[in-house]
Amino acid sequence: MVGDLERNTGRLSGHHCADFQTANILRGSKLKVQFLLFTSSSPSCGELILADDDIKKSSFNSSLETKIIIHGFRALGTKPSWIEGLVHAILHTSQVNVIAVDWVYGSTGAYPSAVENVTQLALSISQFISKLLALGVSGTSIHIIGVSLGAHVGGLVGHFHGGQLGRITGLDPAGPKYTRASPEERLDPGDALFVEAIHTDADNFGIRIPVGHIDYFVNGGKDQPGCPRFISAGYKYLICDHMRAVHLYVSALKHSCPILAFPCASHQDFLNGHCVDCVDPFLFSCPRIGLLEQAGVEMRKLPKEVKVYLMTSTSAPFCVHHSLVEFQLQTKRNVVTSIEITFCSNSTNDSAKITIPKLQVMGKQLLAHRVPLCQINSVTLKYLPKNKFWRKDESSIVGKFCAAQLPLDSNRTMSCLPWNITLPGNTNVSYELPATCA
Repeated sequence: MVGDLERNTGRLSGHHCADFQTANILRGSKLKVQFLLFTSSSPSCGELILADDDIKKSSFNSSLETKIIIHGFRALGTKPSWIEGLVHAILHTSQVNVIAVDWVYGSTGAYPSAVENVTQLALSISQFISKLLALGVSGTSIHIIGVSLGAHVGGLVGHFHGGQLGRITGLDPAGPKYTRASPEERLDPGDALFVEAIHTDADNFGIRIPVGHIDYFVNGGKDQPGCPRFISAGYKYLICDHMRAVHLYVSALKHSCPILAFPCASHQDFLNGHCVDCVDPFLFSCPRIGLLEQAGVEMRKLPKEVKVYLMTSTSAPFCVHHSLVEFQLQTKRNVVTSIEITFCSNSTNDSAKITIPKLQVMGKQLLAHRVPLCQINSVTLKYLPKNKFWRKDESSIVGKFCAAQLPLDSNRTMSCLPWNITLPGNTNVSYELPATCA
C-alpha cells in the first residue's frame, strides 16, 4: 500500500517509476546501463536518468551525499532481490541521493562475459559521475557500494577518478578471475579515500585477499552461521554465504546494535583471545560496519589492508557481543584440559570451549553472546575429562574463572569469580557473574 502510494506520488510529481530491466540469457549480454535515482521523498520509486538534462530536471540534490549501488553477476538476468532493501536501509539512515546502477543486460549469461563488460561499465559510471561533478557535486561526497563483481567495477570507477572519490564499500568482492588480478584490475585501497570490504564467502564466490583499508572477515570470511552446509539445499547452499555480506550491511544500517570488529593476524588468533582491543593499528577505535565516517576509526591516515575479525549470530540483526573468557588452573596437568563455558541470560544461552594446553595453566577463548555481558545472569562451567579405557583422567579440576566484554581497554578489565572453584567431571556448575552495566 505504502509502495503504491509512493509510486503514485512519483507519477504526480512528473515522472513515472522506473524499474530494473529483465534480460534473457539467449539475447546475449550487450551492455544496456540504466541509472535509477531514489530519494527520501520517494524511496520506492526509481527515477530514470538518461541524459545530462535529466539530472538537472530530476529530484537529484547536489548538496547531499550520493550513494551509488552497483550489483554483480546476474546469471538469470533478473533484478537483484536485495536492491529495494538496501535502498530503503540507506534512505532510512540518512538523507542522500541513491543511484542504483542497472547493468542486468551486461551481467547475464556466462560469468566470463560479465567480467568482459566490467571496463566498459566502469567507464559509463565514471562518465555519469563526471556529470555530477560538473553540477558542483563534491567527489568526496560520493560513496560507491559494490556487490560481488560490482565491487571491482566500483574499484575501476574509483581508479578512473584518481582515487579521489570519498568511499568504496565492497560487499563480498568477487573472487573468480580477481584473486590473482593486479590492483589496477580489481578493488584496492588506492581506489578511494576510504575503501572497505566485507568478506563472507572467501572460499567460494568471494575474494580471499584483503582489498581495502579495512577488510572485515566475518566469522573468518566463510561458512556463515545459519547458511546451509549441504548441497541438497540447492541454490541457497550456493549463494547464502556470498549474499550474507549484503544482508549484514543492510542490517547494520537498520539496527542500532554496533557490529564491531577487531584487528588480528588470523581468525584462529582472534578466536583464541589474542586480539582483544583495537590499539594497534587503530589507536583504540574499533572499526564498525555501517555508514560511520571512516568506519568510526579515529585516525587521520588509515593503514592499508588491515584484516579485522568478528563473529555474528545466525540471523538479523546479526550483531553479537564478544567476551574474553579465561580459566586458570591451580596446578599444571599432563593432559589437555577442556572446559565448556555457557553464558545464561533471561532469553539466551551462548557457549564456547576453553582448551588449556598440556603442562600449561592458562586457557582463553572468545565467546559470542547476544545480550551484553552485564545482562548475563549466570555462567555455567563444565569440565570435560578425557577418559580413555587404558587411562582415567582426574575426576575434578580446581582453578579461577574470569571474563570481560571486548574491547578491553583502560576502562574495561577482566571481572573474576572471587575464589578458586572446583569443577567435577561432566557436571554443570553455575555461578552469578559480577558484571555491572555502565
